[in-house]
Amino acid sequence: MQLIQQNPDLSAYLADDEVIDHHHPVVRATAARLARDAEDSYAYARLAFAYVRDEIPHSQDSGDPRVTWRASDVLERGTGICYAKAHALTALLRAEDIPTALCYQLLGVVHGLVAVRFHGAWHRQDPRGNKPGVDARFSLDGERLAFTPDTAAGESDHPVLYAAPHPAVLGALRAAPDRAHLWKTLPTAL
Repeated sequence: MQLIQQNPDLSAYLADDEVIDHHHPVVRATAARLARDAEDSYAYARLAFAYVRDEIPHSQDSGDPRVTWRASDVLERGTGICYAKAHALTALLRAEDIPTALCYQLLGVVHGLVAVRFHGAWHRQDPRGNKPGVDARFSLDGERLAFTPDTAAGESDHPVLYAAPHPAVLGALRAAPDRAHLWKTLPTAL
């Protein structure tokens, strides 16, 4: 699949905003802690990915009713669904000047991922969190995502790389008072 940058300006994929708030003290402190153990940006990206995948539980898996959407809140509260975890990983990577995009799969509902830019190319990563039947891994040598779309069932990879969360995703997160409500209102299309 050919990934398509929504914004041709690569600096857009380093931006800080209300959601990807990588200048927030919680994000900066987490990034600094992870960076201490990394010898280069690739090692840092692997550590940040593993941290978000393994240390921030997916709220559906853990039964946490809280809805987070801002990267700093995900890191501070230690919970989030796929979109929120993608926001947190994006902020951590951008905090260390690694261009990072938000991207999505259409799996009956929209599923959130990230793409990192290394060696002149984008590489999709899925920090959703592993569980039985899900084994996502950080990789620049072929995708190791949580899910593979079932094209026969109408599922697909969405090729657009966004610098900011898609409005449908952000709208659902912001409107949800809790995860149970969010689960009923997850976007099904972009």
